[in-house]
Amino acid sequence: MVDLRKRKDIMQRSIKLGHCICNPKQACPCDVFKEKNVCLCAGERLEDMPEQVELTKFVENAGCASKISQNDLKIVLDGLPEISDPRVLVSADTCDDAGVFKINDEFALVQSVDVFAPSVDDPYTFGQIAAANSLSDIYAMGGTPLTALSIIGFPIETMSHKVMNQMLLGGIVKMKEAGIAVIGGHSIKDNEVKFGFAVTGEINPKKIITNDRAKPGDVLVLTKPLGTGVIGFASQIAKAPESAMEETSRSMAELNRVSSETMREMRVTTATDVTGFGLLGHLSEMVVQSGVTAEVYASQVPVFEGVLDCVRQGIISGAVERNKEFAFQYVKVEEGVNKEMEEVLYDPQTSGGLLISISGKKSDKLVAVLKERGVVHAAVIGRIVSRSSGQIVIKNNMERKSSESKSSARTKRVKADKAPESLEKETSCCECCPSPPDSSSPKDSSRKKA
Repeated sequence: MVDLRKRKDIMQRSIKLGHCICNPKQACPCDVFKEKNVCLCAGERLEDMPEQVELTKFVENAGCASKISQNDLKIVLDGLPEISDPRVLVSADTCDDAGVFKINDEFALVQSVDVFAPSVDDPYTFGQIAAANSLSDIYAMGGTPLTALSIIGFPIETMSHKVMNQMLLGGIVKMKEAGIAVIGGHSIKDNEVKFGFAVTGEINPKKIITNDRAKPGDVLVLTKPLGTGVIGFASQIAKAPESAMEETSRSMAELNRVSSETMREMRVTTATDVTGFGLLGHLSEMVVQSGVTAEVYASQVPVFEGVLDCVRQGIISGAVERNKEFAFQYVKVEEGVNKEMEEVLYDPQTSGGLLISISGKKSDKLVAVLKERGVVHAAVIGRIVSRSSGQIVIKNNMERKSSESKSSARTKRVKADKAPESLEKETSCCECCPSPPDSSSPKDSSRKKA
């Protein structure tokens, strides 16, 4: 039942002011009132709000492509006060995945927040992906998530309450799967849907996994395929293969918990997750903070079905170009690299996998254990080759030098089933020690930004 007296009072005030009291950018009566005879300011709601919606059709940039670019973010953060609190073990200064705050010698809090626009059309699935994505930063640091707070922006006056309900439900169910309690949240009115979580976890200060300890002799392992950004953009323009949407949706909703637990067991000290800045954007932070050069072998990087076909059709989101603006300065592409694959390496990922830098002596075991535990797409995609100011060289395949071939032959005699792509020259590696020397020294948060 419409309260005509309330409507009249509110509309008279708006008309007198010359602005709608709910949205000063428009006059009163607004277009909704003219077309639907509904005054949203008076608390009236559209009766025909659809409960089944295609969420990606309501946003400009799907998924993590909606995030501010790496280049712009660096400019914004430049000049902000440095954190001098000695309890802050990891801060934004070194562009890691989460912040770490020391409570005592055995316990620290690891915290992160992640909010983005819908990456899929189904609200419940989007909720699950938002939860998995928000947990990923904690997993990448080697932490154990404990609690979460939901953060949501939603056009509550023009979209059904049930859509928001399904988003929240999907997130809560996924958090429950991870053993996380959602203890509250915050919501705002927004014309564009956004959803995510602030997550708090725990970690031992001596066992923090950061992005700045990659070293020559390490091998790069990626745990999920690339291409969610391409498929998400293709969905927005109704050109995404249905099978690709199903595959990427399952992957984005998959927790990185198993990958995190496995790399902790193997005493990995360097990792990051691959999200909005793309593989090369996140790897560029790793190589700059670590002071190394990495090689990436394009032919070995796992990619979702249909992604390269989409790129050949020119289905490449603007976020790829934004990622290039920052990461390209660190990247050298050698001849023979597939042009479509080069674009995918910059593609913004939503709830992507972990990128792990691990001793070449351990890489085969890491990949094998990950596959045994259900991380079926885990693959060696590159290696750290030398010290530098921070560089990435993209090659089509690994090139073996003669000395490496001899080392490989020796290693094969010791362990016949060792994968050839991860064989390295014998190098000193602290990860092979029972207690890695550098694992007890948390990242210095005063280090210069990239």
